[in-house]
Amino acid sequence: MPKNKKEESDSGSESEQEMKNKKSKKDHKKKNSDTSDSDSGPEDKTPAKKSKPEVKKAKSKDSSEENQWSLGKNRFVKLTEFKNNWYLDVREFYNADGDLKPSKKGIMLTMEQWQKLKNHMEDIDKAIRQNV
Repeated sequence: MPKNKKEESDSGSESEQEMKNKKSKKDHKKKNSDTSDSDSGPEDKTPAKKSKPEVKKAKSKDSSEENQWSLGKNRFVKLTEFKNNWYLDVREFYNADGDLKPSKKGIMLTMEQWQKLKNHMEDIDKAIRQNV
């Protein structure tokens, strides 16, 4: 004999409630297990992760400071080597968590482009004096 729609919905809602109760019990167990664990586990992992980047940062700062000049307001000119080619990087940096990181705002000049810019420097200075 077919069941009533009302009876079907009642039986369906009971199973949904049972499922919700089971889920809430599982969530409660997870929360308790998270809080009952000792804090030494995550603390042991965190310093290892932090110590690795600090070492890398120290190395990169020492080597890059030799060929880096400040233009003010987080703007720098830096001489860099990439794939056995040298570039002059004029770039703006932003402050992220106490570290200066390069932004998209900037330009990398090849040595040929840098020489051309230097050759035009007198003309650029003259134009600036006339217009400013």
